Amino acid sequence: MLLQDTIEWPDEVEVLMDQLEGESAERDLTREERALMDIYETVPVLESQDCLHEFWQSGMNHQRIINSFELIGATGLVDPLNASRWCETRTEDRNDYSETEASYLTSIEEELAEGMDELVDLVVAFIEEEME
Repeated sequence: MLLQDTIEWPDEVEVLMDQLEGESAERDLTREERALMDIYETVPVLESQDCLHEFWQSGMNHQRIINSFELIGATGLVDPLNASRWCETRTEDRNDYSETEASYLTSIEEELAEGMDELVDLVVAFIEEEME
């Protein structure tokens, strides 16, 4: 699934992510900082052609990432991520899904796309409330 528009992070988010990436080598990030990094690093996977399938086949810490989306209030992403958890046990090739599985995954990804629409606003609000 390719979303119509890829997420473009505001400059304040980009600057903070660069700062946190640099600091992460020197110190442990706080839970809030780690959550922001998780989200920032996961979005390109969710915007990829294989979307949720790629997310579940990746070596990412899936539960921590889901918890990170939940921490900032992105339930529009948490629910589709949890609903697609079955992809984790599937074949590495999305083309091997049955027609029913493929159709179900597509419907979950449509729900995910709706949640992605509000993600930038949620991240910015989280930064303003928790990071400053």
